[in-house]
Amino acid sequence: MLTSQSLNGVFVPVVTPFDKNRNLDMRSFDELTRRLVGKGIHGLIVNGTIGETPLMDSGELEALIMTARQAIDATRAIPLIVGTGSNKTSSTVKRTAQAKALGADAALVVTPLDSYSEKGIIQHFLALAEAELPIVLCDLPHPGRGSLDLGTIRSIMEMDHVIGLRESTGNLSHVFKLSRSMSKPVLCGEDELFFASLCCGAQGGILAGANLDSDQFVRVYELFQAGSIEASHQAFDQLLPLIEFLLSEPNPAPLKWLLAQRRHIRSDRLRLPISDLNHLTARNDGHLMTANETLLMV
Repeated sequence: MLTSQSLNGVFVPVVTPFDKNRNLDMRSFDELTRRLVGKGIHGLIVNGTIGETPLMDSGELEALIMTARQAIDATRAIPLIVGTGSNKTSSTVKRTAQAKALGADAALVVTPLDSYSEKGIIQHFLALAEAELPIVLCDLPHPGRGSLDLGTIRSIMEMDHVIGLRESTGNLSHVFKLSRSMSKPVLCGEDELFFASLCCGAQGGILAGANLDSDQFVRVYELFQAGSIEASHQAFDQLLPLIEFLLSEPNPAPLKWLLAQRRHIRSDRLRLPISDLNHLTARNDGHLMTANETLLMV
């Protein structure tokens, strides 16, 4: 089981590869997860929002978890975290218990998408103790509610079964206040704020961009932890062309496209209603890659 003490470093929410018929491409998924684990990352996340979570059925999720567990066991022992959040508390508890049975070390649980009361959200996370799996809270702002109140976050983080927070609001003030007022770790959930979040007290990041150039993201973290702040900043600056491209359109379209260009997955196909990368974006990126080979490097 994952603990608060070991929840630090670079965690990668792995994409879900599909073939040209939009069926799971398990061969690509297995090869990608083994490659990521071998790159020095500190944890792997299956069924995060970058993995097209709402479009997966339970059988597919089970296959992904089991494959990731086997890849980790065969490569290098790192934590496996599974995204189990949903709007319905009973369904979230059930998914979390299923993830535990399949070998997950923790669950990543996003706050319910609807405009529930803060009290209801606290009760939602309290109920997850029943699943007996460590929980990482993901505070993802929603149009109807925004982000959680700091007091609500603290109430959830005080629960024994909650071991940390993925801070995805893009608010560095939140990161600064939370990391200094809580004993449990805060992880950055926004790639472009990774270095700044470390400076504000974050203990690492859950970073979609680390599906690519994983070792470079790890280098940013390890240099920072070693006290080489300027070198960490320089290493992060080298990632900015990649991060800027991945922000050019809603993910996972740019991420899958570039993974396919580098031949880390066989297809960049997405499941409808998620749309493919805009052809103009791909063409512009072709010019960018000519000028900056870092986007093409393995």
